[in-house]
Amino acid sequence: MQYRNDKYGEPMSLLGYGCMRFTKKGLSTDISKTEKEIMKAYELGVNYYDTAYIYSGSEECLGEILERNNIRKNVNIATKLPQYLISSKSAIDKYFNEQLKRLRTDYIDYYLMHMLTDISAWENLVKLGIKDWIIRKKKEGAIRNIGFSFHGNSDMFIKILDAYDWDFCQIQYNYLDDVSQAGVKGLKAAAAKHIPVIIMEPLRGGKLVDMLPDQAKKYIELYEKKRSAAEWGLRWLWNQPEVTCVLSGMNSIEMVEENCRIASEVEIDEFSQADFELIERIKDSINERTKVGCTGCGYCMPCPKGVDIPGAFRFYNEMYISKKTEARFEYFRAVGIRKEPAFPSQCVGCGKCESHCPQHIEIRKKLKEANRALMPFPLNVGVRVARRFMLK
Repeated sequence: MQYRNDKYGEPMSLLGYGCMRFTKKGLSTDISKTEKEIMKAYELGVNYYDTAYIYSGSEECLGEILERNNIRKNVNIATKLPQYLISSKSAIDKYFNEQLKRLRTDYIDYYLMHMLTDISAWENLVKLGIKDWIIRKKKEGAIRNIGFSFHGNSDMFIKILDAYDWDFCQIQYNYLDDVSQAGVKGLKAAAAKHIPVIIMEPLRGGKLVDMLPDQAKKYIELYEKKRSAAEWGLRWLWNQPEVTCVLSGMNSIEMVEENCRIASEVEIDEFSQADFELIERIKDSINERTKVGCTGCGYCMPCPKGVDIPGAFRFYNEMYISKKTEARFEYFRAVGIRKEPAFPSQCVGCGKCESHCPQHIEIRKKLKEANRALMPFPLNVGVRVARRFMLK
């Protein structure tokens, strides 16, 4: 494992463990499987573990694993204040103390203001006394580094970056988001201030691996350097010296080992002109086919009416990346035969989902498009008839 330093010279592993997508066993986290994966990552040198208050069961699971294996002091925990739930000064302490309890620790190494999209969100926290609170918690040793995670445009990112003396920041960044979200402009602005940058969604929630168009897969297969789609995505990021740590939501031992191998081999500025041209060809083939830029993060959920929003968008995109009939069949299997229906047609247009979407997707509009594509009239009737027989 290689390391790049944080703002104060402390080593941070190039690869961080993203704890949002732990494997589930029923409705709960499969802690036995997750423990094996986390401990393998730890053995291979990963020292940064990223979770959040709203990641269901994640903080509790991580805290239990670190305590049971007596490795808390050897790793860095990053978690996030749910600023969108904060309406009073007392609520800040309430959530923070709950997080300490869940994580079975008395300090957080890297604490983030979660999902800032606009300077007004930070200004609201300032009015509630967040600056004094941070100073107090740092003095107590309860917080070692303070930062923010961001979903928005690059201009707004820079405003937030300039609004406080941050220790680090976290952005969505990958070869598809190089000019959207904070983008390369935001990445370089943070680096100019010597602020470490943590990368989330490096593979767009797996979209840059599992949902690549056939043409993109062919480009990768025929290229002289034999690397997987995931490896190309990760190497593109680590090629840039401004990138400090890349988070990966690893849920298999094989994935942990592979990502750690790459993080041990990469070099800054290793990409050739031909490598960059390959990435551009891949991007072009993806952009030609993608209908909705959903990463599957789940911030839009739960829908008050039970719509599986990420599921609908996933299969809507798959219709145009692979084959329409296969995507519709898989959609029926994944969504259509649930006991409780979860179809886009159940949307009543309340807009709750859009207010939480980090990608600023017009979800209500796109759900209508997805419903028309995934459930055309004859299939719609067939699905409803099938449900009556299969879910008796």
